[in-house]
Amino acid sequence: MSMLSLRIRIFLSMIVLILIASILIAYITVIQFENEAKKYHQELLDRKENAVRENINYILSNSTYPLTRNNLPYIFKDKIHELSDIHNVEINIYSLSGKLLKSSKASFSVDNVSPPIPKYIVKLVESSIEKRYVDIKNIDGIKIRSSYTQIKDDKFKPLGILNLPYVEDDSFYQNEIQDFLVRLSQVYFFMLIIAFAIAYFLSSYITKSLKTISDKINETSLNQKNEKIVIEANSREINSLIKAYNGMVDKLEESATMLAQSEREQAWREMAKQVAHEIKNPLTPMRLTVQSFQRKFESDDPNLKQKLNDYTKTMIQQIDTMSSVASAFSNFASMPAQQNETLNVVEVVEFSLDIFNEEYIRFESDEEEIITIMDRTQLIRIITNLVKNAIQAIPEEQEEKSIIVAVKRVNNSVNITVKDNGIGIELENIEHIFEPKFTTKTSGMGLGLGIIKNIIENYKGTITFETEYRKATIFIVSLPII
Repeated sequence: MSMLSLRIRIFLSMIVLILIASILIAYITVIQFENEAKKYHQELLDRKENAVRENINYILSNSTYPLTRNNLPYIFKDKIHELSDIHNVEINIYSLSGKLLKSSKASFSVDNVSPPIPKYIVKLVESSIEKRYVDIKNIDGIKIRSSYTQIKDDKFKPLGILNLPYVEDDSFYQNEIQDFLVRLSQVYFFMLIIAFAIAYFLSSYITKSLKTISDKINETSLNQKNEKIVIEANSREINSLIKAYNGMVDKLEESATMLAQSEREQAWREMAKQVAHEIKNPLTPMRLTVQSFQRKFESDDPNLKQKLNDYTKTMIQQIDTMSSVASAFSNFASMPAQQNETLNVVEVVEFSLDIFNEEYIRFESDEEEIITIMDRTQLIRIITNLVKNAIQAIPEEQEEKSIIVAVKRVNNSVNITVKDNGIGIELENIEHIFEPKFTTKTSGMGLGLGIIKNIIENYKGTITFETEYRKATIFIVSLPII
């Protein structure tokens, strides 16, 4: 379970607990049955032994033979079979030394066959307080209990040893266990189905609040108004989590407001610096031109008309420069409203290249038609800006010049690539390439890439680039196909 959800973990944990409980109950039940069977066989042997001993004592008290050890075979000559039939048990009578004297078995199966009692059993019988010992053996998988008890006369003098072999028959208990396990499995199968349903709904109920919190956290963003969680959970821990989240939303909103205000102030400061810098550039030559004209002005100068024309031309150029600065910043500050329409990207991109006279600009597309919805003017603006930058990136003295503009469909997006073999972008400039005031050229405001980046991101698209200094640069614009 590498990354299982909390609901699945709770569900599986409950099922595993039920399975473990059922296995433990079955195991304990089997052990209980075995103990009951063992106790049952022991008590049954004890009852048979007590009954046989009472009958033996009765026979001894009414026997006409003297109660001696040697007379035991004669006393029980006929009675031992009668006792065996009455109590349904095999009876063997041994001497105190362990030699078989009389058995309820048929004579042909006893003579010269039955071994004597092992000496260690004889000693155990003699040394025990009750003068009794029960031996348990397993022969070919069958458990046999044999009780050995001393036979005493009316004066409690030992005469011999009574042996009652008893074969344990566990078939009844085995059948009972099997029947019980079958019934238990049926009950637990039914319970398991119910447990699956209960575990599923219970785990869903437990994790419902957590799922709500998770969804809200995933929707949380610094750029939007985040909603608080208004549910009331039945868990103190989850309520604490909801309270912490709502507190975080309040703090996030405060931070977003402060950050937005700070960013606006910083942006205006940077913009003011840039505008001041760009306006100051043409003011200096204008000042020098005016001062020079004032210093050299002579009303009777034969070249006065030419000088006045040069002065006017210089002033107009600088005024045009200041006007272009104002226009550039105005365009950056307020983008025109989008006029979306259904258009063929391949056709529009190819049309955008017609304004360029460079023969080394080549257009490529695998398809003749890729339809999307966007503003035609803004798409043209993206292409012309990227191609213009690509042209400026190739030095005038470079012999082999190449710019390839390609359009390609990639899944649900259209990729527009502009590749040039110019000087590329230096490593220290890569992270600043989309900054509004950044430029590596001697002219221009450095706002072109910033403007088209805003356009692309307004359409939920992306613009990236790959560059190799002094070899090539490729810009990749990816726009969703709506």
